[in-house]
Amino acid sequence: MSLGESFPVLGNWFYIYFVENEGIAFGISFGENIGKLLLSLLRIAVVTFLIYYLISLIKKQQANWLVVVILSLIIAGALGNIIDSMVYGIIWRYAPFLYGHVVDMFYFKLFRIPDWSPLFSGEYFFPAIFNVADACTTIGIIAIIIWNKKFFNHKKEELKN
Repeated sequence: MSLGESFPVLGNWFYIYFVENEGIAFGISFGENIGKLLLSLLRIAVVTFLIYYLISLIKKQQANWLVVVILSLIIAGALGNIIDSMVYGIIWRYAPFLYGHVVDMFYFKLFRIPDWSPLFSGEYFFPAIFNVADACTTIGIIAIIIWNKKFFNHKKEELKN
């Protein structure tokens, strides 16, 4: 596929759409070269910390299955985007190490926002194009929000001891 090319998968609401994202999830970016480098280094630091944190919880036997699944989703998503940004630019010879773009491909035209709506009228709901890594990270973060009491339960047990 060429950059910007798309094709429908399921009717008129799900497309495979080839775009390159230079920023974080769902096309959000900041800064030029220094912003891209800082983003790559921040991703690496966060993933390193999360891996260390997950391993320490498992060693202390404080990680239930929910914590392991949620942190694994977030780590896997972040690692996928890190790998893309590390090597994608080198493979296609447009950017040095850590400056590459992340490939996004899933585009859902769920429904059009009515023209009478004061905000975003005429646009599609959730117009972002994303990849599997973005979905894993987002699902992990939403799961933390939904199950925060179960997720952070091991902290209370630590304080009691």
